[in-house]
Amino acid sequence: MADDQQKQNQISIELSEEVAEGEYANLAMIAHSSSEFVIDFIRLMPGLPKAKVKSRVVITPEHAKRLLAALADNVKKFEDSFGEIKHAQEAPSFPMNFGGTVGEA
Repeated sequence: MADDQQKQNQISIELSEEVAEGEYANLAMIAHSSSEFVIDFIRLMPGLPKAKVKSRVVITPEHAKRLLAALADNVKKFEDSFGEIKHAQEAPSFPMNFGGTVGEA
């Protein structure tokens, strides 16, 4: 019975070739309201005055908390295998506020 229940609860996830290629981003900006978190993944290139948002993901607060836990778990597993991730000496210095409460990663 447990196997039947597990098979019934599984979902099939489709990943197109285009999405599977991924999109490089080296900055994330996060804003939130009472009902959603908006995460913009940005590619910032040295020496260029503009940075492009490469992807925007909108999630619920509950999913934001699950994402936080999943990222923390994966960073721990990565560091257990490959050593501590070092912080860069210098963070980018440019305006970060595009409306609402903002965080960065």
